[in-house]
Amino acid sequence: MNKIIAILVINLAAVMLFEFLGWLVSLKKKNVTIADSMWGAGFIIITWLTFILGDGYLVRNVIITVPVTIWGLRLSYHITRRSIGKPEDPRYTEWRNEYGNKFPVVSLFRVFLVQGLFMWLIALSIQLAQLFPRPESLTLADYAGLGIWVIGFIIESSADRQLAHFIKDPANRGRVMRYKLWRYSRHPNYFGEATIWWGIYVICCATEYGFLTIISPMLITYTLLKITGVSLMEQTMFKGNAEYEDYKRTTSSFIPWFPGK
Repeated sequence: MNKIIAILVINLAAVMLFEFLGWLVSLKKKNVTIADSMWGAGFIIITWLTFILGDGYLVRNVIITVPVTIWGLRLSYHITRRSIGKPEDPRYTEWRNEYGNKFPVVSLFRVFLVQGLFMWLIALSIQLAQLFPRPESLTLADYAGLGIWVIGFIIESSADRQLAHFIKDPANRGRVMRYKLWRYSRHPNYFGEATIWWGIYVICCATEYGFLTIISPMLITYTLLKITGVSLMEQTMFKGNAEYEDYKRTTSSFIPWFPGK
């Protein structure tokens, strides 16, 4: 148990150092948007540290580490590519204007270190699933969790790709994406990400006391719904747009469902 606690502390320290370095880069670039690109990469750091330091069942550790690495690389690449050549995210610019000279310190604690703490908490399922050695065989929960993860990954990556293609077309400027996965959910990419973490939690449930890490999928789901995802986008995107208001009226906010009339 002491080793497990030690690894958890090491992981927390590592991700906080990663966020601190990101903050230093943001000071040089005068752009805090880099924090968004660090989201997926932070989980990769936590996952690989746990894989290297932990004593969990090797096969289970592999079926966690490989998918998380694929997901983290794809997400970081997607966000980085999307933000290249663009100004700072309006969220951060608003804070920069509000706090003035205090913004660098505010951004360290309110953006970077808070994000690091959230990463560590959300990654508890990843960490404990790799730290508990028993059972030393794959269970139904492992297979089910991996299947749920695959479904979530396909939904998230497909939704991101569909939206990117839509935005790329100049003819769609000011219009609302209402096709393919976006026909059934206003935020299918966020639903896909939440599904990914519920899949990882199910894998963790195969281990001793793994069910106790339910805070991980609950926290990411709440974050996506109420903090950085759905709620934020609904407040800032297409505000006052008649087409989007109709889209909101007929389309599920989060969980994909058949559109209304």
